[in-house]
Amino acid sequence: MEYYKILGVDKTASAAEIKKAYRKLAVKYHPDKNPDNKEAEAKFKEISEAYAVLSDEKKRQEYDTYGSAGFQQRYSQEDIFRNFDLNDILNQFGFGGAGGGRTTFRFGGQSGGGSPFDFFSQGGGAQGGGCGGGSCRPQPVKGQDQTYEMSITLEDVLHGGEKNISLRRDGGTQNIAVKIPKGIESGKRLRLSGKGAPSPSGGPPGDLYLKVTVQPHGMFTRDGDNLVTEKKVSFSQACLGTSVEITSLDGRKFKLKVPAGVQQEAKLRIKGHGLPSGPIGNRGDIYVKVLVEVPKQLTQEQEKALQKLAALGL
Repeated sequence: MEYYKILGVDKTASAAEIKKAYRKLAVKYHPDKNPDNKEAEAKFKEISEAYAVLSDEKKRQEYDTYGSAGFQQRYSQEDIFRNFDLNDILNQFGFGGAGGGRTTFRFGGQSGGGSPFDFFSQGGGAQGGGCGGGSCRPQPVKGQDQTYEMSITLEDVLHGGEKNISLRRDGGTQNIAVKIPKGIESGKRLRLSGKGAPSPSGGPPGDLYLKVTVQPHGMFTRDGDNLVTEKKVSFSQACLGTSVEITSLDGRKFKLKVPAGVQQEAKLRIKGHGLPSGPIGNRGDIYVKVLVEVPKQLTQEQEKALQKLAALGL
């Protein structure tokens, strides 16, 4: 969804301008003003979703960063409408809300993974259909949302791309191609619309949510958009200085100067070769943690040399 276009505002619009645009459209498309008008109802759902995102500073920032497709992969309907009280907002605009008007809305979190707008009732009545003119028409129920774990590598985080997964469905196997956005973090969920369980009553299928887990890497650990690795140097190298070779996650080799007198666990930086901050974001850095290696055993010659150094105050 192109939220700015839906509300008819520019990307630079202020919070007040966004609120004003939503109010104007809510007045026009509110179900109480358009009874039994499915097109108006659909439009009202769209503008409310747009306002739920653009009126929230954090969600708006992520939408601006990742774009429509990237944002929709990161946010489920429940996430979008979390902490968003439409009834309270509509009351501010002069419409009746829950318990005080003709139309009641319930957002997110229903069992069965229904849409935030599955509940549209006249007079705050029964769930599951619109009632008017003395008759009720049951609405088809959306299929259940499903969640699967998906494991990816740090290389997948760096490059993004496509990953194929196999799901067991109806006694068989279904292969699904999943787009991996650059910079994704462990714990994030990707949404595949309509890939969940089928509806028991002829409605749309649910959505499939893939919970992402990033596998541990043999060389790097992740710190936000940065990558951290360790490099051992000898005591003499730490005192006199040296250079070490580092291979980045995408295979580039760097010769890194270790300054004389480097301290234990000092961090040296390779700028701009970490992980991307998003599909179009800049890359973080690589930090090389220097570990000064102290030998567990010394030869007689090494011990004599160190005793001389100790006598010199080293």
